[in-house]
Amino acid sequence: MTATATDLDVTAAPVPTAAPTSAKPSSYLTDGTTVRSWLLTTDHKRIALLYFVSVSFFLFLGGILALALRLEHLTPGPTIMSAYTYNRVFTLHGVIMVFLFLIPSIPATFGNFLLPIMIGAKDLAFPRINLLSWYIYLAGAALLIWAMINGGLDTGWTFYTPYSAHSPSAVVPAVLGVFIVGWSSILTGLNFIVSVHTLRARGLRLMKMPLFVWAIYSTSIIQVLATPVLGLSMVLVAIDAGLGWGIFDPSRGGDPVLFQHLFWFYSHPAVYIMILPAMGVVSEVIPTFARKVPYSYEAIAYSALGIAFTGFLTWGHHMFTAGISAVDAGAFGILSMMVAVFSAIKVFTWVATLYKGSISLTTPLAYVFVFLFLFVFGGMTGVAVASTSLDLHWHDTYFVVAHFHFIMVGGALTAFLAGLHYWFPKVTGRMYGERLGLVACVLVFAGFFVTFFPQFLLGNAGMPRRYYYYSPEHQPLHVISTIGALGLGAALLLILGYLGWALVYGEKAPDNPWGSRSYEWLTRSPPPTHNFDATPRFALGPYDYTRPDEDAHAHAEAPAQGHDHV
Repeated sequence: MTATATDLDVTAAPVPTAAPTSAKPSSYLTDGTTVRSWLLTTDHKRIALLYFVSVSFFLFLGGILALALRLEHLTPGPTIMSAYTYNRVFTLHGVIMVFLFLIPSIPATFGNFLLPIMIGAKDLAFPRINLLSWYIYLAGAALLIWAMINGGLDTGWTFYTPYSAHSPSAVVPAVLGVFIVGWSSILTGLNFIVSVHTLRARGLRLMKMPLFVWAIYSTSIIQVLATPVLGLSMVLVAIDAGLGWGIFDPSRGGDPVLFQHLFWFYSHPAVYIMILPAMGVVSEVIPTFARKVPYSYEAIAYSALGIAFTGFLTWGHHMFTAGISAVDAGAFGILSMMVAVFSAIKVFTWVATLYKGSISLTTPLAYVFVFLFLFVFGGMTGVAVASTSLDLHWHDTYFVVAHFHFIMVGGALTAFLAGLHYWFPKVTGRMYGERLGLVACVLVFAGFFVTFFPQFLLGNAGMPRRYYYYSPEHQPLHVISTIGALGLGAALLLILGYLGWALVYGEKAPDNPWGSRSYEWLTRSPPPTHNFDATPRFALGPYDYTRPDEDAHAHAEAPAQGHDHV
């Protein structure tokens, strides 16, 4: 049948018949193959791949350090490293995972690659600034790694004062490295915000954008507003440590609690820099594999903005034991629980979308199910930690470590893997083995749960985090946690193996292998350099799986015939 604008929820010009040709269609991957063409590219898709390689390297490095920490805790006393080395390793692990992987992972990779395509643009608003942000990221990362190798860093990833002002380790270059990485985050967020407001294709209203765009847009607001506070805090720490001004040092008249206010004013919203993009991935995968319209598009979009806004009002729950007043503690506890309301809106909406859907259990959806379990489990413990009376017992114990990893690492990492498998055909033009993908997903979940669930029990038993020595009665739980970490590492290596094989030998992917209605699937796989062969024009929303099969088929196949319209 002939697809009409009403049938497809899009406006479309007549589809021209492609002229017969033996030439292979060009894509962003083949438009220049020299190293120089990649290192000087302004194509947002290539920059996304440069970011992907970078953050994947730091995920691998941070994972190796995590395994070293777990091996050290196989016994209550010294196992494979000294106490000072242990402090340096967990600091390096935390800094790498938070600032070099979790924060840039989804926005800088999938956000960079997909946002312009999803809004019908040829590129981001500032292509050269986009490339500059990657080089700034590398510069900050290089300074951080150099500082930790040449002098080390033993303050923990939070750089808490007054110890950071007196530590004999390389505090000054490390915090300046974080400062530089922050500039990369600001530039990326600014680029996304400007692109959403100025480069949307004709007919694409804000409330018709793909939900992933809403998630990246909300994340960008946090990046632009909160990251300067972290940068200024890091500069003040460097001045304290390097010049001895005593801004945060009580022995010199400074206030260490002031640093905690400044640091957590950024670092708690940074939690949502990590998790909001993950929620955006989930919001794309579920409608595709449930074959349904999102239960409430508006609820998902507005709740993303609600999380971004409320996140700025909740930093104080990290300071319940720091001496803040009872009134402040109560207010921050209530505000912290408000974030759970917006998160619950998303979870209920996702579940309602799945309800009575025509579900296809694929690897991306399997990772989404893992995400939902870890996010809900970790989120409930977050509500508990926001209660002052409970936090007094759990503060600075392994309970907080487990809670953080369930939300941030479990949630962000599984969503990252869901997005990687979901958009792998679009990015590479290749398909991976679905059976291996599902096996690896099960192994990731098992390894993660076995690693971190025992740490809830350790924290509830009162074991402090970051301790080198521990009581012998805690050893069995530590051994179980270490076994889980080894299993998780093996699962990630399996993913690296079969995706690497698919990249070279995988079956060629069709333009829209999942039959998705979202806009990024209306162009070729892999996309051409300028995303679309003609300027796209949108009218209605990207999600509608309720129409007859023949209409859905026309929607999915029409762009493949001429690639010149949506």
